[in-house]
Amino acid sequence: MQAQAARRPSGGMASLGRAIRYLGNHKRSTILAYGALFIATIAQLAVPLMIQNMINSVTRGVSANSILSLPQAEQGAALADAELTLEQVTANAFNAEQLIINATILIVAFAVMRALFSFVQAFMAETTSQGVAFDFRNDVFTKLQRLSFSYYDQHQTGQLMVRATDDVEKLRLFIAQGLVLAVQAFVLLAGALIILMLINFRLTLVVLPILPIALVLFMVFGAVAQPLFAEFQVRLSRLNTILQENLAGIKVVKAFTRERSEQEKYQNANDRMYQHSLRIGMTFAFLFPTIFLVAQVGQAVLLYFGGNQILGGTLALGDYQAFSLYTLYVFFPIGQLGFIITLMAQASASAERVFDILDAESDVSDKPDAIAMPSIEGQVEFRGVSFRYFDSGDDVLSNVSFRAEPGQTIALLGATGSGKTTIINLIPRFYDVSDGAVLIDGHDLRDLKMDTLRSQIGIVLQETNLFNASIRENIAFGRPNASQDEIEAAAQAAAAHDFITSFPNGYDTKVGERGTTLSGGQKQRVAIARALILDPKLLILDDSTSNVDLETEYHIQQALDRLMQGRTSFVIAQRITTVLNADQIIVLDKGQVAAVGTHSELIERSPIYAEIYNSQLVEDVEVNAALPQAAGK
Repeated sequence: MQAQAARRPSGGMASLGRAIRYLGNHKRSTILAYGALFIATIAQLAVPLMIQNMINSVTRGVSANSILSLPQAEQGAALADAELTLEQVTANAFNAEQLIINATILIVAFAVMRALFSFVQAFMAETTSQGVAFDFRNDVFTKLQRLSFSYYDQHQTGQLMVRATDDVEKLRLFIAQGLVLAVQAFVLLAGALIILMLINFRLTLVVLPILPIALVLFMVFGAVAQPLFAEFQVRLSRLNTILQENLAGIKVVKAFTRERSEQEKYQNANDRMYQHSLRIGMTFAFLFPTIFLVAQVGQAVLLYFGGNQILGGTLALGDYQAFSLYTLYVFFPIGQLGFIITLMAQASASAERVFDILDAESDVSDKPDAIAMPSIEGQVEFRGVSFRYFDSGDDVLSNVSFRAEPGQTIALLGATGSGKTTIINLIPRFYDVSDGAVLIDGHDLRDLKMDTLRSQIGIVLQETNLFNASIRENIAFGRPNASQDEIEAAAQAAAAHDFITSFPNGYDTKVGERGTTLSGGQKQRVAIARALILDPKLLILDDSTSNVDLETEYHIQQALDRLMQGRTSFVIAQRITTVLNADQIIVLDKGQVAAVGTHSELIERSPIYAEIYNSQLVEDVEVNAALPQAAGK
């Protein structure tokens, strides 16, 4: 753990460097932003020179008028002391006012130029940062669409949401402000040091030792702050995960009166984040005063040595004033270090978390030489298939072998945890087998392009997921270009058309988040229609009639019986009709195939099947007999 913590800052900074390279996608706005920043900084650096000229003109004018006001007999001695000629003194007195006016005009002009280019810089920096955030959000979302199911098995939804939103926003904020401030500080610091050396090299040497101290502070606090912000994001992710899970399961929470327990869980996570926030605040409460202390010590040193030079006559008052202002331009970036470090530490921690997603490798991906799946005929074969999650632990499936011919209905039967759902997850290649092979029409699924495979498989899962869109859009999800007639035909086949047309808006009815405006049976029928509109040769039905009433089940079952003709169908069996009508029944027990056959075959020779049939399915016979009667009412 200590070694990992020691590596975090460097990893975060490397990730931040990768994030900054996203600026290459926005070259025009980046060039305009930093070009305007450079010009605005040059304008800022020019102002102290104007002030220097103004003050020196005033002091020379005052001195010249003093000499010219002396009796002529005393002027010679005064001119000798000042090491000036009468013509120079006269010119200084005559030109002083005009030089002041010129300096004032230039100061105003540079101020206007700085304001104009600062606006351009701020606007273009914001434009650039929003563009980079846009790229990151798109890249993260695209990556999440491509990652395999095993990735989501190991990462919580709340954590991924924080990375795709809050972490991206912290990166954007650094690019919009922190990076701009860092570049501005460098240009201002470098320009000010060069001018300081030209004004008074000896006095500049007094300021220089302050810079290494500031640099060390920058590095130390950066190394301390980055892991703190990384841990803060982790705690924020935990908090959001609790919130997301609670909102998703609010009905369960209320049904079991667990509100107080959920509040305590959220408060505990919130308290841990609060305590960590205080720790971060304490760190930066020490950082900012330390930085300002260094800057003010430097100013005190400058005041002492500069004052001595003025008293010694080696430094003009205007030169000192200009030197003092340029010294502020040296200390001002040092004062900004705290803010820059904060943004940089946050951004580096967030960049590492974002690139964790972007660099994640999917367990299931297309081979470089993968081929498109031809039109599916429907032959499915499991050949010595074993499967385990995350390449560790016990096998969920062990040496499973069977073969389904085109047009057959395959019923999967077994106790909870026997491997039924795993088999239907392997057919569309949601996971890759650990050993053996799954073949469709003789093609190993690992040799096929996943999109061309899955687009030909109709799937209705037990957990129905609908999108916050219209019923029409949900049915046509797999075929967005489907016509209204095709959508209605699929709905009629799924016994959904009648209840859809009973709504005031018909097929344009919004289903709400996760289909909350529909009943369980209605959602399931829409999901069936969504699968059927693909007109697939291969159907996967995971207990697709478990949430419907008798009449609805009867209509759905009749439709499915017709639709499964000529199609290879895999059905997780919960109903007697599914078992009795299946061409093959695959009985699973603890991840292994216990028996394969028809109902009449298995009832005679498979004790496991007979037990399941007698204990779980025989009661369904009475229900099955009642279906036509219920439908006729």
